[in-house]
Amino acid sequence: MKTPEELYLVLTGGIRRFFSDAGKTNAVLGISGGLDSAVVSCLAQDALGKEQVCGLLMPGPFSTVHSLNDAMELCMLNGIPNYIIPIDQIYHKFLRELSPVFEHDTHGVMEENLQARIRGVLLMAYANKKDCLLLNTSNKSELAMGFGTLYGDLAGALMVLADVYKTSVYDLAAFLNRDEERIPAHTISKEPSAELYIDQKDTDSLPEYDVLDPILHALIEEGKTEEELLDSGTNPELLAGITHKMRLSGFKALQVPPLLAVTDHPLLPPDKSLRYDL
Repeated sequence: MKTPEELYLVLTGGIRRFFSDAGKTNAVLGISGGLDSAVVSCLAQDALGKEQVCGLLMPGPFSTVHSLNDAMELCMLNGIPNYIIPIDQIYHKFLRELSPVFEHDTHGVMEENLQARIRGVLLMAYANKKDCLLLNTSNKSELAMGFGTLYGDLAGALMVLADVYKTSVYDLAAFLNRDEERIPAHTISKEPSAELYIDQKDTDSLPEYDVLDPILHALIEEGKTEEELLDSGTNPELLAGITHKMRLSGFKALQVPPLLAVTDHPLLPPDKSLRYDL
């Protein structure tokens, strides 16, 4: 397993090489106030240059004030050019137009995915207009569990963290903050959330990452069977839930951007796993 410094060097080098090969110099990404987008912002700046990375802050109907503040603080700490584009009116316009079709069904996955897809449209519009590439911020834990929206937060030209487990993203954040604060302390300490409904937390859908990631690592990197994990004492209900989600979400991996491979077992096939090792 790579150290945070090794991960940093491989990821920044990979971003730099990908953009060079694509003939592009500038990147855009959505900055939510969460950890993943904060880490990708810093990696992209270090790879491409301070002024070559732009962030779109797109608060929605369930976004918290603290997340917008965290996103703004990240941009201030790192000098990231940014724009704030609220999506509330766009979201409610979609809902009004769709209401005759859905006949006032209760809030569910459609409404959550709609918010992510609106943000994806705005990001791609910026990328097209400004001739830059959209960086995806999903991590390996989320991708393995299907915790992402196709054509929404899974959009982009390159997935930077898609071969990096969430627990290692925290290690990367600590490395980026080694000399000075680049990622706000509250971004690191707060409970992860996609903020697609009131008081949403990642743990509403997933186990705690420090529980999930070792199981995913055992299944993916170590090639252990479910039987072996059960024999070693893994909770049967927990394991069944994880493997069920992995099976159901496998089709998403066929439709996501290429990723930067940092392990020998990325979740995407070889033609979509870009390896720029040191």
